[in-house]
Amino acid sequence: MNVVHLYGLDLIIKLEFVEVNMEFSELQKIAQNTLNERRLSRLATAGTVAAAFLTDKGNVYTGVCIDVPAGMGFCAEHAAAAAMITAGESKIVKMVATGVDDNGCGCAPCGRCREFINSIHDDNYLCEVLLEDGTITTIGELLPYRL
Repeated sequence: MNVVHLYGLDLIIKLEFVEVNMEFSELQKIAQNTLNERRLSRLATAGTVAAAFLTDKGNVYTGVCIDVPAGMGFCAEHAAAAAMITAGESKIVKMVATGVDDNGCGCAPCGRCREFINSIHDDNYLCEVLLEDGTITTIGELLPYRL
């Protein structure tokens, strides 16, 4: 805590800095450790894809996909976003998604997820994304004609 003297008053100021320089390799490891392929029911499976989001506050949120017939399931990115929004955050700085068949590599979010991520915070088009070949791009570059 710092004390600042202003107009004869002692003001106590608490400065808090959050480090958001997590390497993609660490975020990728978190996503890989979140993978948990399993059958939920006769019709549903989960955990074949996992996503990890790093927010501007330095927090990491994860999620897995849920697959059910007729396209009613949802992607790992949606699950991670739901956890993040439940915790009161919406700005993503970096993201990694990976699947059980991806040999530990990142995978690009689908078009629906790109639009979704872009829509939940005005600056999320700047969110960095790790791709399959190790390239880093942004949601804005993956979604050049975004709303």
